[in-house]
Amino acid sequence: MENNNNELYNLYETIMSRKEEKQEGSYTCYLFEKGLDKILKKVGEECSETIIAAKNGDNKETVLEISDLIYHLFVMMAQQGITVDEVMDELAKRSQKTGNLKKFHQVDKNT
Repeated sequence: MENNNNELYNLYETIMSRKEEKQEGSYTCYLFEKGLDKILKKVGEECSETIIAAKNGDNKETVLEISDLIYHLFVMMAQQGITVDEVMDELAKRSQKTGNLKKFHQVDKNT
C-alpha cells in the first residue's frame, strides 16, 4: 500500500489557508462562512452517500464518496481546531493495542 499521508496533510493545509484567507468562489470558504451547522450537515450527507455506494458494491463510486467525506471531515476539523496530527497520533495509539475486542452487550429479544 502506497503511503499518501502527504496528500492528507496537503488537503488540510489548503483547507486551513481558505479558512484564514477568504477566496472568491471557494466552496471551502462558503462552508466556513455558513458555519458549523452547514459543515456538519455536509459531513452527514457524505457519510450517507458513502454507505449507499458501498452497499451498492460500486467501489469506484465508494472511493469518490470516501474522498468527499474525508474532505468534509477535514473542514469540520479545521473549524473545530483539530489537526491531522492529533488524529494521526490517536490512530497510532490505537494501532499498538492488541486484544481489545469489545464485548458487545447482548440483549434477549424475547423479554
